[in-house]
This record gives sequence, C-alpha cells and structure tokens, in this order.
Amino acid sequence: MIERIVSILFPVFLIPAVGYLVARRRRPDLAETNRLIADVFVPALVFGALADRNFQILEYRGLALAMFCVTLGCGVVGWGMAHRMKIGPRILIPPMMFSNSVNLGVPVAVLAFGNHALQPAIVLFLISSLLHYSFGLWLLDHKARISQMWRVPSLLAMIAGLAVSLCGIQVWQPAVLALRMLGDICIPLMLFALGVRMTDISFSGWGLGLATGLLRPAAGMLIAWAVAEGLGLRGFEQGLLVIYGALPPAVMNYIFAERYDADPDRVASIVMIGNLLSVVVLPVALWFALP
Repeated sequence: MIERIVSILFPVFLIPAVGYLVARRRRPDLAETNRLIADVFVPALVFGALADRNFQILEYRGLALAMFCVTLGCGVVGWGMAHRMKIGPRILIPPMMFSNSVNLGVPVAVLAFGNHALQPAIVLFLISSLLHYSFGLWLLDHKARISQMWRVPSLLAMIAGLAVSLCGIQVWQPAVLALRMLGDICIPLMLFALGVRMTDISFSGWGLGLATGLLRPAAGMLIAWAVAEGLGLRGFEQGLLVIYGALPPAVMNYIFAERYDADPDRVASIVMIGNLLSVVVLPVALWFALP
C-alpha cells in the first residue's frame, strides 16, 4: 500500500517541486499562462470530459449531492472556527470551503483510480466551482454581482457540456479528442504553476495557516466519510469523496480575498501553508480511500 501511495503522489509533488526550483532561479512570469489555463485549457478539459459519448451525468448525481454537502459542512466548521478565534468569517470560511479541486484533485483522482475517474472528478470540481462563484463571492461581498459568474469560461464549458450530455448530442469524436488533448495540457501545467506560486508563501500568519491547514483536511475527510455513509456511496465513489475532502484550500481563495479586500495576506498564508501540508495529508487520505 505504501509503495502504491508513493507512486500515485510522486508526480503530483515532483512537478510542483520542479516549478518551485525553476521559480527560485528564474522567476518566470506565469500571468499569461495562468490566463490560458483558466480561459482555454480547463474549459477544454471540462467540456471534453462532459461531452464524451460515454458520460452519463445522472450516474453521478449522488456524488454531486455529496460534494455539495461536504463543501457546506466544511463551511460550517470554518464558521465555528472563525467565531471561536474571533476572526472575520470572510477570512476563514472560503479557504475551509473551497479546495484545490482542479490543480490537485483531478491529477490525484486520475493517478489513484485511473482515467475512468476523470469524469466524476470533473463533476466534483464543478460543484465546488458553482458554490465558489456564487455563495463564495456573496460571502466576500454581499453586493457582488453573482451574474458575473456566467462569464467564467470553465462554467460556460460546464453548461455546454451538460447540455450536450443531457440532450444526447453526439459530438464529433475527433473534436472531442482535440479538446481532450488541450485539457491534458493543463494538468501538469497547473501543478507546475502551483510550485511557482509556492515561492510566494508567507509564514507571517503561520499559526492560523497551520491550524487551518490541519483542520480543513481532517474535517473534510470526516464529513466526506459521514456524507458518503449517509447517501450510501461505497467503494470508488466514497474513496474519491474522501480524497476531495482532504484537499488543501484553492489558490483562488487568495485571488478573491485580494479582489474584495478580505485580509489577503492572511488568506495567502492559509492557502500556501495548507498546500504545503498536503505532502503529509494526502498520503493519509489515500491510505483510507484506496481499496
């Protein structure tokens, strides 16, 4: 089992490590690369997975509901933590709720369970994204225009992909293959970009970052297990949900905190230390998740 876990996580940690080492020497500007990831490669990955003729969205309705419950459950834990520590909920709740479901979640899912895990992993990412671009934005700013979420390319790709799947439209397979090839670019590129971002890690709020970095995956795995039991999810789906429950906070939390002036320095510390701790947390999650 240990050898299997190491073989799964080795690429997930090696590629960010390469990105970190390159960034320490050359400081690459990934601004345009990140825009391409967000506007081209991730939408291609999403639509290519959803538009596949073998994809049946209704097969994953239980998993989608479970992810919705896990995300809200982590938010409740974050609210309790913020109340107890007397910290603004805008600082703690989003990193507790919204995890690194695409940068780490999709690669770990595929490496752990094979290519058939890509479509359910995309479904889990989409549920998290929908909540992040709706409730997450409202939490940061009650006057935020939620209508802007429909301008996000990955969400538009999700809507188009779901429409194709639900209507039974057969997309020309060479086109699906081309989209898959574009989507395959983004997984290693996102891991590399994550490593580059790690050079900006701040330990100024290390206490809060450490507490959140440990509590988030612990609560996430426990809630995921409880929700899976309650909804009758077993085997592969339960394991996938536990892995997603253990993921660290999404980098997007810092971007939104900066945009809406929600103490971005502290949020950055929470996000980066949480991702750093995933070196320890993800092996534990895989130990429980793998058959």
